[in-house]
Amino acid sequence: MKFAQRFAYYLVGLIIGLFFVAMVFSGKDTRCNYFPNARVLNDIRNKPFDYSPNASKVLAESWIDTIDIKNTLEFGDVDFDKSNTEFHKAKLYVIEGKTMKNIPITLKISNREDKAVLEEIIKK
Repeated sequence: MKFAQRFAYYLVGLIIGLFFVAMVFSGKDTRCNYFPNARVLNDIRNKPFDYSPNASKVLAESWIDTIDIKNTLEFGDVDFDKSNTEFHKAKLYVIEGKTMKNIPITLKISNREDKAVLEEIIKK
């Protein structure tokens, strides 16, 4: 069998395999959250989200908005050294990010089994 024929068989098999892989993964909500930072942020985003009274007072101020909170939960960095993940009922995560006005903020979020609660917003 010539090289051109073997290469043609290889390409046909590759195309059929890619087609089946595309069919299997097209309808699923698959994510590749391999690193701890991405897994924590994804877990918090997928739960019902509440605000504590302290966080609601800060959100009433003009320098921050809920869009800033959502962006921080999407692109922020979890500081595991400052976080307390040993609670049995809830884990307290410290997430650092920036507002739309480029102001650095720190969020303290209590991640419970059924919901996530924004406990505190700190302006740096």
